[in-house]
Amino acid sequence: MHKNYVGRFAPSPSGQLHFGSLITAVASYLDAKRYDGKWLVRMEDIDEPRCIEGIDADILTSLEKHNLLWDDEVIYQSQQHSRYQDTLDQLVGQQRAYFCTCTRKQIKAMGGQYSGVCRDKDYTNSTPDTALRLKLDATLQGFDDLIMERFDVATSELKAEDVVLKRRDGLFSYNLVVVLDDVFQKVTHVIRGCDLIDVTPLQQAVYRALDFAPVNYGHVPVAAIAPGRKLSKQNRATPINNETPKENLVKAMRFLGFSFPDAAEFDSTSELLQHAVSVWDRKKVVKMPEIIVPQHESTYYSEPL
Repeated sequence: MHKNYVGRFAPSPSGQLHFGSLITAVASYLDAKRYDGKWLVRMEDIDEPRCIEGIDADILTSLEKHNLLWDDEVIYQSQQHSRYQDTLDQLVGQQRAYFCTCTRKQIKAMGGQYSGVCRDKDYTNSTPDTALRLKLDATLQGFDDLIMERFDVATSELKAEDVVLKRRDGLFSYNLVVVLDDVFQKVTHVIRGCDLIDVTPLQQAVYRALDFAPVNYGHVPVAAIAPGRKLSKQNRATPINNETPKENLVKAMRFLGFSFPDAAEFDSTSELLQHAVSVWDRKKVVKMPEIIVPQHESTYYSEPL
């Protein structure tokens, strides 16, 4: 069932590791190790203008301080452009992708979902201000989540929208590169936050349209400072304290729903993680999309007087 398990943690180097991202790292690491799998780290720096120089090294240092050690080299999306472009060239050549000039304003006028109006146009890559879209002729499908159990698609969203592969500004889209990278790295299981569960049916449709089998997905609760306001770099989530790794790991385990000993019970982070792997059980993870955490987890709420 879990033969050749490969999991991954894929942070964006647009801000330092915070408690919310540590939860995802811990959950994906424990799930991989519980099933004797490999655990990879990938830097999702495809949106380079949002990335901050040196933050990738900070994230890796934080993972090392918590003994969350990856099994292969870290790959950076910013170094994979030629691989992505090769796929796009093939799709265009096979007429499975097409160029689109529609703006956000025009798509909003369509009711908020792109209608496919540019499918029959003769736009090329030399046409100004074009995005590249993948032809998706499938309906979005619900799926069995490894942790949150059954996830069904709202009936109003059943038709898959022709997804953008390359944006009008020339950047490759997240929904393309996340699929290509997981295939490239032979990822079999993705454990991530519930903030991404809604986009999962679309990503599965992209897998199938590219002739790949979708990975297995499991989603864990996200930490939020208020309903609908998850901890994130955008709302200035407090960076994780690398000086208290055992306490941080215990806090993450309890957040996920596990009764877990105090940090003082363990001599090292390695010993603590060994115990965490031994008690990891997807069925015990809290079945809630988000859990409210103290407001001090975001510096948004701790401005100087």
